[in-house]
Amino acid sequence: MKRIHKVAVLGAGTMGARIAAHFANAGVPSYLLDMVAPDSPSRSQIAAGGLEAAKKSKPAAFSEPSLAGLVTVGNFADDLGKLADVDWIIEAVVEDLESKRALLRKVEAARKPGTIITTNTSGLPVAKIAEGFSEDFRRSWFGTHFFNPPRYMRLLEIIPTLEADPALIEAVSWFADVRLGKGVVRAKDTPNFIGNRIGVFSMLNIARLMQEMDLSIEEVDALTGQAIGWPKSATFRTIDLVGLDVLGHVVANMEQNVRDERSDLKLPGFMQQMLERKWLGDKTKGGFYKKSKVEGKEERLALDWRTLEYHPQQKPKFPALDMAKNIEQTGARVKSLLGLDGNGPQKNDRAGAFLWAALSDVWTYSANRVPEISDSMVEIDRAMRLGFNWELGPFELWDAAGVEASVERMKKEGRPVAANVEKLLASGKKSWYADDPEAASGRAYWDLGAESYAPVVVPAGVWSVEVAKKSNGVVKKNAGASLVDLGDGVACIEFHSKMNSLGGDIVGLIHQTLKPGGQGEAFDAFVITNDAANFSVGANLMLLLMSAQEEEWDEVDLAIRQFQGMTQAIKFSPKPVVIAPFGMALGGGVEMSLHAASRQPHAELYMGLVEVGVGLLPGGGGCKEMLLRAVDAAASIRPGGRGESVELVEAMKRAFETIATAKVSTSAAEARALGFLTKADSITMNRQRLLSDAKARALELARSGYEPPLPRADIPAPGENMLVTLKLGVHILRQGEYITDYEVKLGTKIAEVLCAGNITSGTPVSEQYLLDLEREAFKSLCGERKTQERIQYTLKTGKTLRN
Repeated sequence: MKRIHKVAVLGAGTMGARIAAHFANAGVPSYLLDMVAPDSPSRSQIAAGGLEAAKKSKPAAFSEPSLAGLVTVGNFADDLGKLADVDWIIEAVVEDLESKRALLRKVEAARKPGTIITTNTSGLPVAKIAEGFSEDFRRSWFGTHFFNPPRYMRLLEIIPTLEADPALIEAVSWFADVRLGKGVVRAKDTPNFIGNRIGVFSMLNIARLMQEMDLSIEEVDALTGQAIGWPKSATFRTIDLVGLDVLGHVVANMEQNVRDERSDLKLPGFMQQMLERKWLGDKTKGGFYKKSKVEGKEERLALDWRTLEYHPQQKPKFPALDMAKNIEQTGARVKSLLGLDGNGPQKNDRAGAFLWAALSDVWTYSANRVPEISDSMVEIDRAMRLGFNWELGPFELWDAAGVEASVERMKKEGRPVAANVEKLLASGKKSWYADDPEAASGRAYWDLGAESYAPVVVPAGVWSVEVAKKSNGVVKKNAGASLVDLGDGVACIEFHSKMNSLGGDIVGLIHQTLKPGGQGEAFDAFVITNDAANFSVGANLMLLLMSAQEEEWDEVDLAIRQFQGMTQAIKFSPKPVVIAPFGMALGGGVEMSLHAASRQPHAELYMGLVEVGVGLLPGGGGCKEMLLRAVDAAASIRPGGRGESVELVEAMKRAFETIATAKVSTSAAEARALGFLTKADSITMNRQRLLSDAKARALELARSGYEPPLPRADIPAPGENMLVTLKLGVHILRQGEYITDYEVKLGTKIAEVLCAGNITSGTPVSEQYLLDLEREAFKSLCGERKTQERIQYTLKTGKTLRN
């Protein structure tokens, strides 16, 4: 397989610069080239400006700022010769056929034979762009359509041409999957490919329905967001994020090149007026929404599409939607909203009527696109999940709502029904997908050509806990966690409480599994991870608040002891425990990770000891482990150094600041810089490979003669001298009015625990001594009124209170 070590990106606009940034996130150097800047002292100023914009972008394009050093800027006049040094060239210039062809003629002369060259076009005919070029060029040419922003949007559409070398396509597919963390979807060379073809149809249709049903922008966004498993940004907020000009371009391409049963859909007149007025969304500080300051307070305004005037954003009122929010599972919630749950549609239900029209149209349109834009519905579902952040693709959502019942209703109402769904039902089948325990994906899909179910194929290493359950089974389970057999002597401890908050069920199962002679005795190694959106939001605050308010201090003490017992069981387990965190890993979730033999994090990791936000400190061994890391880091720089060395002072300041300011990483790379991960912890780029990578790491440890650490009793306490330094920092912050009086108290408590108390610096202390300090400090803070107020506020609002 061809290896990719260096790349070039042609075009330093929003997409090109951020594509280069994401290669840097993967550790791959790149050239970022653009036109010569006229009237500028630097001929490469345009590319340099694109890189600067990427460095300042929000959300961050680089997972760690220093990675920008892997991007070298240049221009098309002076630097095309450098293309001979790269393995993959990505064209990302303006969406104009002749502009692309003119540049690529120059590239053809500069590249070495066999160099992969692809286009990031969002919808132009890929084969036509390279028409008439050399045979070697055409063999190396195909489409690679990244979605914006490339770091966060996981979809990469690969568009092969008839002449493209399958080996080169496979090389890019593997690299994009493993190194860039992409979900690769093969699309046909049709206008707007898969994601934009379905997604833009849905947006245009939703805009049409909004006008016909006389709904507001806010009402439509309330209906087309998380209620149906679509992103929180829903429809119009998403367009603001992407840019109305981008949508306009994709629509124009559809109008020019697509002829299908819904070619009647156009960009609405009010959107055309918005384009003329340059109301493009966030990039122009206003689109369907904009922010405004009224009497010094910032408020969000929403656009009235009828008058093109802004008004204060209003909260829509849909009783059916309010009721459906109590249904946790997305499929069941949608089924209820559509009236397909056996109760039938409700009278005067505007929410249900709108969603039925919108979703039934998407289902029919998607079914009619097979095999035009893809060979099966699997690619369409994956494209919409990965590129538009839908929780379920259109066919998966159709299955959840009920294919047979929905088609029956479509016919009853005289709606068009796709021929492909008629074929499915005529065969006696009632769903697009079925369970298949033998398949690596755990699923089969209805193959329309063969008229039978076929396994959903996934690349080797793409795996999930859910699939492992189907193939290997669950060893033990309670309300909060399960012990799942992963095969090869490795077991997974999976959380499945609400938001994976850590309560007694999870603590108990981990302790029972890892203790000698416990439930995990038959296994050689363990992985702790799960399939949810977030690893864990930390301890169950509701239970803690109830105990504190009722002054059940013995219960609070027991809960802390049990939590500490669980983290120590992880650390001192005779068998290696690998924790694979991802998404949000907060509070207790971090404390668990700190105690593992190894960590296998996903690149997108938002990790932090955030307890101070609710008026507490890390009480499950988090302070202890951060102290150990500081002491060990200082000792590694100055072996044998004790007491208050410069290195220890700096390491302790960093640890204190991390805990006292509740710092949360914005990536795994930053989590490493904060001390939550070590240099030995490998980072997985593809979320779908996390379980496989963690299992491989657990097996590596088990097979290399793993020996657990011994409890330490000789930790040199930073003690009284360090405590004075940290307290001085707290005092300065208060004098500058950066923190409140209560935060002085919290900071002082954290400092006392981190310094191992007000004792002589260098005094040897044990891990258990530090745990006892943590527990007593945590317990005392639980009794504080202001801490209880903070916990209540967070539980009610999801935000932190500065009291």
